[in-house]
Amino acid sequence: MTTISRGPAASGRTVSHSTASAHQPVRRRPRRPTKSNLLTLAMCALLVYFLFPLFWLTIAATKNTGDLFSTFGLWFGNDFSLFTNIGQTFTHNGGEYTRWMANTLVYAAVSAVGASALATFAGYGFARYTFRGRGPLLGLVLGTIMVPTTALAIPTYLLFSQAGLVNTPWAIILPSLVSPFGLFLMWVYARDAVSDSVLEAARIDGAGELAIFFRVVLRSLAPGFVTVLLFTLVATWNNYFLPLIMLNDPSYYPITVGLSSWSAQAVGGNGSNADLLALVVTGSLLSVLPLIAAFLMLQRYWQSGLSAGAVKE
Repeated sequence: MTTISRGPAASGRTVSHSTASAHQPVRRRPRRPTKSNLLTLAMCALLVYFLFPLFWLTIAATKNTGDLFSTFGLWFGNDFSLFTNIGQTFTHNGGEYTRWMANTLVYAAVSAVGASALATFAGYGFARYTFRGRGPLLGLVLGTIMVPTTALAIPTYLLFSQAGLVNTPWAIILPSLVSPFGLFLMWVYARDAVSDSVLEAARIDGAGELAIFFRVVLRSLAPGFVTVLLFTLVATWNNYFLPLIMLNDPSYYPITVGLSSWSAQAVGGNGSNADLLALVVTGSLLSVLPLIAAFLMLQRYWQSGLSAGAVKE
């Protein structure tokens, strides 16, 4: 009762203050990201697990053959022989390591670009066009992903033997051009990255289907293209079983089969070629460097532009 008897002015001030406070937005403190010690330990363990072989390989490449067996594996040897090992790796047996590295680069580059292009074409076609038999064909592609590549090596060899392509570079490149997983990945990516309104606008402007694909769609599919490129590049670079059964001439060997032949010479016979073990380790380290460089150069194309070509609403 005392508050009411003070007059309308005080009452008005009280009402206006309460009204202002009612409409004033409530400020919430930003939620701090929660920290999980268990998750941090798990990520550190995974990091060590993945980097440990590379660390060991780097340390081992600085040792000669004697230090490989006489010193602790996770530390340097008595002599720092890295540059000596590199020089001997590139000059051994007439520089065949350089030829193997060049072969691997050609196999991986041609296979990666070709497989990515075919997967992009096919994935976009499955995602944006309706045609008879699309469902069964897509199911067939998904089924082939479950088939291990080693199970197809012998049938592929028989087919290429009848075609006269065994012991040629085409025996490595042609099978690598078919990537069911890459097709599936591009199909999933094309469904979300390519907008129907953009395609309709391009068709209304009179652009043909090929012009739409190369001028509009391909830019939106660039991150998916690079992803398939990297997957195929790594798979072809590390491919061992297919070149092993397809190639007989050492001049066509990729780096995997070539280093395996050096390793067989080092551990076989009377041990006169034991010094090749240091070259095998050094060659293995050198063969990893191009893959690391490829990831570092392409990661910005891989991670950026995920929303390129999307329509803002």
